[in-house]
Amino acid sequence: MATETVQTPKDDEPTIGKLVHDASQDISTLIRKEIQLAKSELKISAQFGVAGIVFFAAAAFIAVLAIIMLSVSIAYFINWAGLGLHWSFLIVFGLYLLLAGLLGYLGVKKVKNVGPPEKAIEQGREIPKNLKGKK
Repeated sequence: MATETVQTPKDDEPTIGKLVHDASQDISTLIRKEIQLAKSELKISAQFGVAGIVFFAAAAFIAVLAIIMLSVSIAYFINWAGLGLHWSFLIVFGLYLLLAGLLGYLGVKKVKNVGPPEKAIEQGREIPKNLKGKK
């Protein structure tokens, strides 16, 4: 008669249940870290967006001031009897307009930096490959 020997797991070898438990914890940790990465990238993008909106608001405010200055300058032009105060108003109007253009440019530049969380998306695409053991 042949005797079958049943091998019991040694104390230093993990059981299948332990391996499955560890794997599920690792996947859970990986997903949590991916979500944290996406949140941090979105936070940075949102900060660029807010900075762009602030520049747009400042440009709009200064443009309104420039229109007021232009209106006052036109009123002085109607009453123009020579070179005088009205040219001062036109110079100030030009400076306000240049400042509004600069702020508008900076706002566009900041808003262009807003984008999707590319690192998190790329790492998220790699999760299925890594779970299957492929690189």
